[in-house]
Amino acid sequence: MQVIVQKFGGTSVQSEESRKHVIKHIRQALTKDKDSKVVVVVSALGRKPKPYATDSLLQLVDYPTNYNSKRELDLLMSCGETIASVVLSNELKKHNISSMALTGAQAGIVTNNEFNHAKINHINQDRIFKEFKDFDVIVVAGFQGQTEDGEITTIGRGGSDTTATALGVALQAKRVEIFTDVNGIMTADPRVVKNAKPLNVITYDEISHLAYHGAKVIHPRAVEFAMQAKIPLRIRSTYEEDGGTIVTSGKSYQRKRPLNDRVVTGIAHQSELTQIRIQTKEEAYRLQSEVFKAMADAGISVDFINISSTEVNYTIPQHVTTKAVEILNELGFYPEVLKECAKVSVVGAGMTGIPGVASKIVQSLTDADIQILQSADSFTTIWVLIYEKDLFKAVNSLHDAFELSKVNYIKQDFVIER
Repeated sequence: MQVIVQKFGGTSVQSEESRKHVIKHIRQALTKDKDSKVVVVVSALGRKPKPYATDSLLQLVDYPTNYNSKRELDLLMSCGETIASVVLSNELKKHNISSMALTGAQAGIVTNNEFNHAKINHINQDRIFKEFKDFDVIVVAGFQGQTEDGEITTIGRGGSDTTATALGVALQAKRVEIFTDVNGIMTADPRVVKNAKPLNVITYDEISHLAYHGAKVIHPRAVEFAMQAKIPLRIRSTYEEDGGTIVTSGKSYQRKRPLNDRVVTGIAHQSELTQIRIQTKEEAYRLQSEVFKAMADAGISVDFINISSTEVNYTIPQHVTTKAVEILNELGFYPEVLKECAKVSVVGAGMTGIPGVASKIVQSLTDADIQILQSADSFTTIWVLIYEKDLFKAVNSLHDAFELSKVNYIKQDFVIER
């Protein structure tokens, strides 16, 4: 017996019409792969204002000004995926596909006790394998699990992606397929770049960086699970038969062109950021330690960190700017604050050791009359902070500079080494 894991997002399961496409993909997995069983992970039905979407459920308690504990909020937020699992299981049976619905807890997902943002500690796969004796499909509610002492938890935004890849690892799946409303990974957000192109193949490292820096097709934690176990991952559209993007370790090759021949793979972006700059002439070590500890204690996520002996620069989500400044003022630090910023990231596994990539980024933005406020780089990513008003122009300029619109999407087979 071999296991295939499929994950379907909220828009894929929101209506009876969309679920017909879901059922078709499930049936194909059962028939095309000999002696196969399928685990289907589902998100809540639709998005707000759909009544069972997670954000709609939170409105029932006037979130975020509610009086519930985080534990109680997890009880509420887990309902959407549970409902979706039962609805889909019912329709599978209607189409003569034997199935059973399980909550995340029943599927053996054990997390820590960090309510609303729990981390998966381990998965007990015994229940799923037991049910496979009687059912071909197990529909698992994504985004949720339980602690060792039985408390229901949710695992944060993108949690259904993480559920799917974690189950894929635990069940030693043949592959994990993430179904969404776009046909795989694009060279840039098609809402920003009209000539963005789909990618046949991408490395785990590249997609992880794209996800961390703003691409929303898959959650970066989900990629990490797949990468660690080298589980083959495919991201594809619910509404198409073929296509999609294969995610690989980099040992997979297209038949006509090696994967690492591509210097830049894609452009990602994040908006609504604030840059915080704090300068000091004395006790720089105190500045560095106290600032980041204070942000962490307040639950404020920091990014794009540049540290020198006399100053610290970093970015935060714009909506927490007032809170962050108040905390810093209480510590005796009076930051320079620059709102309405955006981060643009150029990602490519092939850029490592290749001269001229940073130069091309700077030249492209300079030619477009775009000011760079801050920059940083890693082996596979170079990112810059700019004014948000320049975001559209910057992403398009960089997409053109690296000729990403010339990417040719070819439907073909891939050799995937685990």
